[in-house]
Amino acid sequence: MIQILQLGVLAYREGLELQRVLVERRKAGAIGDVLLLLEHEPVITLGRNSKTENILASPEVLAQQGVEVHEFDRGGDVTCHGPGQIVGYPIFDLRDGRDEQGRRTTIWPVEFVRRMEEALIQACTELGLPCNRVAGLTGVWTANPDGQSAKIAAIGVHISRGVTSHGFALNVNNDLEAFKLIVPCGLGDRAVTSLQKELGREVAMAEVISAVARGIGKVFSREIHWLSDRRELTGVEPQDLPMKPPREVRQARGEEELFLA
Repeated sequence: MIQILQLGVLAYREGLELQRVLVERRKAGAIGDVLLLLEHEPVITLGRNSKTENILASPEVLAQQGVEVHEFDRGGDVTCHGPGQIVGYPIFDLRDGRDEQGRRTTIWPVEFVRRMEEALIQACTELGLPCNRVAGLTGVWTANPDGQSAKIAAIGVHISRGVTSHGFALNVNNDLEAFKLIVPCGLGDRAVTSLQKELGREVAMAEVISAVARGIGKVFSREIHWLSDRRELTGVEPQDLPMKPPREVRQARGEEELFLA
């Protein structure tokens, strides 16, 4: 079973803190696999492979537009989040996966990324927009007949002791002008698009969330269970969520980390 929690719009820092709590609980076996689905307030994020020159806007411009900048331990380059974009944070233990027949198996990191891509491809196709992969690149792209595909979903993953965090961002109704502040994913020659732009209409977020959940359940061969409150996972109030343990503590634990985009 995959438990899904829909959270609405969160500040980026709050989303990070919630992920960190759930990762620790997943490692301890206190919870099963969890998928957080949410939107973020305007923010630019830098992965471990990021180059600062891929942020095109000055700090003054970012401050004027109310855009925060965060650097964190996920794979990939620079991307941006904002209202109208669905962000998915899967907290999965890859050592407790399932194959297509439902048998328990280990999911290897690259396969995990490919499954997320496939789930988003299925969701977009269900919503009326055929999508696919682009050879040599991570993420989900429009399947335009003229071959000029545009990126509609980005993926960046952190894996520690077999447990995943971070995940994907699917552009739905978000303002694409925000991507002009950066070189999205470090790919200056690739366009960025959204479901709204491609379908020519605003798309209901509930409809997209349901399609994404169905895609995730299918590609991971799991049943989906919707949660109504984060306390079902954390047992604490939001303001009580602890910060990430210091680096020296994590090193002492011998945590093995992996970053994929």
